[in-house]
Amino acid sequence: MKGASMFASAGIGETYFKKAGIDIVVANELLPKRGQFYQEMNPDSKMIIGDIRDTKIKKEFLDSVSKDVKFLIATPPCQGISNLGKNRTLDDKLKDKRNYLIFDVMDIIDKKDFDYIMIENVPGFFRVLLPYKNELKTIKEIFEDKYSKKYNIEMNILNAKDYGVPQSRPRAITIMYKKGKTWKWPRKRKEITLEEAIGHLPTLESGEKSNLKYHNARKHLDTHVLWMKHTPTGCSAHDNKEFYPIKKDGTRIKGFNATYKRMRWDTPAPAVTMRSDAISSQENVHPGRKLKDGTYSDARVLTLRELFLVESLPEEWNIPDWCTDTFIRQIIGEAVPPLLSYNVVKGIGDLHD
Repeated sequence: MKGASMFASAGIGETYFKKAGIDIVVANELLPKRGQFYQEMNPDSKMIIGDIRDTKIKKEFLDSVSKDVKFLIATPPCQGISNLGKNRTLDDKLKDKRNYLIFDVMDIIDKKDFDYIMIENVPGFFRVLLPYKNELKTIKEIFEDKYSKKYNIEMNILNAKDYGVPQSRPRAITIMYKKGKTWKWPRKRKEITLEEAIGHLPTLESGEKSNLKYHNARKHLDTHVLWMKHTPTGCSAHDNKEFYPIKKDGTRIKGFNATYKRMRWDTPAPAVTMRSDAISSQENVHPGRKLKDGTYSDARVLTLRELFLVESLPEEWNIPDWCTDTFIRQIIGEAVPPLLSYNVVKGIGDLHD
């Protein structure tokens, strides 16, 4: 089945689409570097780089969606909706232009004849209110008003950890499929722990390298390493009686207990963020193992290889040489885990008929 992708970013969420039977023939992304990555990873697809709100860009995208393109995936940016951002009040959200990009998705849907549509975003996407017909409506209310005669419309919040991904990452998934067609939601699976996902990889300390591809530890500040070496698995350095985070003047750093925190071995990893490079950011530190001297190993963030496994990407993912560590961490942090999106799209009826 031929497909189109809006707000494609680097295309990580589409990694296993061909395996599911979907061939994305045209994609659009705003940021050139992400678009370049997408094009190099998907040389048979046409990548259109630019703002979909630009009439020329939208026309080029529409012209590239031929009649035999029957699938659309759209992942409009979530920063205007996410509670991690600054846009928390209704007034803030109404002012944020990024929240209106869903109307550009609707514009494409209105102008083309897709059989299957998948829209993915953060869970708050279902709660956001947008102006529609002189009222404030939820996405569900708008979609049902516009499309319920043509499409079956179903919305669910799925957590990646329930579908073969060793990472807890809830996502709002909307599927729309034409009347008379079928699209089955995936079945839940047993959770995969972080131990099962990355426990086989060699231990590394700050700045150390291994002989495995992508398994090299970032170099961290000596103070950060000291604090984390004294922080047990699953705990935050903020809870240490000694060796807790301090400022340069020696005063204690006040912060959330999700920061300067080690992950746990016995659960899936927490959601990977765009700042997976920072020990000080949210629950980023390797779980570590207790050493004979009472300290803990692996006082560092996850390596790229570990991140690939946590994101359900191939362990030796073949990516372009120009990609920096920071760039890869950013595009992973903003992407839906590909095994989750694969499990959703493989339920499309026409792929099995």
